[in-house]
Amino acid sequence: MTLAETRDKKRERWGWYFYDWANSPFYSSVTTVFGALYMSTVAAADAKQNITLNGDKACLDASGVDDKLHNCDVSLFGLHFPAGSTWGYLLSVATVVQVLVLPIAGAVADRSRNKRRILGWFAWLGAAASALMFFMAGSDWQLGAALFIVANIGYGGSLVVYYSFLVDVAEPDERDDVSAKGWAFGYLGGGLALALQLAFYLSRDALGVDTGTAVRICFLTSGLWWAVFTIPVLRALPRVHTPVAVERGVSVLRAGFRELRRTAVEAKAFPLTLAFLGSYLLFADGISTVVAVSAQYGKDELRFSDEVLIITVLVIQFLAYVGGVLHGLVARRLGAKRTILGSLVLWVAVLAGAYFIQPEQPLQFYAVAVGIGLVLGGTNALSRSLFSQMIPAGKDAQYYSLYVVGEKGTSWLGPLVFAGVGQATGSFRLAIVALVIFFVLGFVFVALVPVRRAIVAAGNRPPAVL
Repeated sequence: MTLAETRDKKRERWGWYFYDWANSPFYSSVTTVFGALYMSTVAAADAKQNITLNGDKACLDASGVDDKLHNCDVSLFGLHFPAGSTWGYLLSVATVVQVLVLPIAGAVADRSRNKRRILGWFAWLGAAASALMFFMAGSDWQLGAALFIVANIGYGGSLVVYYSFLVDVAEPDERDDVSAKGWAFGYLGGGLALALQLAFYLSRDALGVDTGTAVRICFLTSGLWWAVFTIPVLRALPRVHTPVAVERGVSVLRAGFRELRRTAVEAKAFPLTLAFLGSYLLFADGISTVVAVSAQYGKDELRFSDEVLIITVLVIQFLAYVGGVLHGLVARRLGAKRTILGSLVLWVAVLAGAYFIQPEQPLQFYAVAVGIGLVLGGTNALSRSLFSQMIPAGKDAQYYSLYVVGEKGTSWLGPLVFAGVGQATGSFRLAIVALVIFFVLGFVFVALVPVRRAIVAAGNRPPAVL
């Protein structure tokens, strides 16, 4: 490889890393922190308005105070549910919508000569919807819900195209390292954006900005961050992509789902690989749910201030990188499977600790956040790495499309369990501990998968330590 080619490859890789940096605030700020905090507040304002109009105060306690409004119902399309469950149900709906979009995004990208243009379309769609959440105010949570779903379409679609660029910017023996660097860069970007937003949020009184406006400005800046940092990504990534052959008269929609179905059928020849994938989908759903609802749990059940909740997410964000490094070191000695199993045990311990946190005791909450951070990144990183060893040679893109679609296709269940248990019991404390089932079942199923046999069956050489 010439010096010019080496320089071009390095530029392309940095462009690839930077998209993790660009989109991370949507997950860390919009989804994990400010969306969870603000959506329930706006929904509660709608519930209060309904009480004022209808005179129904049965959902309030004897004193009729507003901090019980998250138990009061809001309605959408004839469905009625507590305001406090709005966020959990919205996460489920947004995830299901992504499942419908991901195969389409992959099919369009595979059949286009300019994948980065498609990446830009999805990225800027998501960024625009995130920024427009600035206009969600008063009791208009329905506008925020619609924009959040559109932002998720942009986020999920762009990730599918982004993942497909890994094959273009790295050789097979380099992809683990390149992928890990992008993952770490994303956590740092999301953490930095959230830290800057936290500094602004904590200074809102001095700046003469009310709480709702401060949160909405954080939505706006998250969208702007995503849009602006996507520009160097599109400038650096490879310009030309050789599209796959496509049958005449076949729509992109049909082609996308047909391709996904073909991969799923062919994967039946590797049942152990599918068994591990199914195990991963179980505990990955639990992980994404814990992160997504942690702020709501802290606010509605434990009555922590927004400042405590944002600091908690910052702790998780930065320690996730440290946890990933530690998991890698442990895996060198014990193997990926044993390390994943140990990590799942720690997840159960973390949720048990979350159940026993006392209201208005932030140090206890921070301690649980440290635990989440240390197991968060490493569990997913090792699972992705171990799965790559069970993929037949030359089938990486097909199997990872199944991996991503499967992950999105099942990750609606955790938020649904959380919201449903919270609604049925009136306690988010019981809802958070209900998520233990995902980690327990994930542990059992991973333990039952003969990983070495799965790797050999896929035609690969097992590593020395498993």
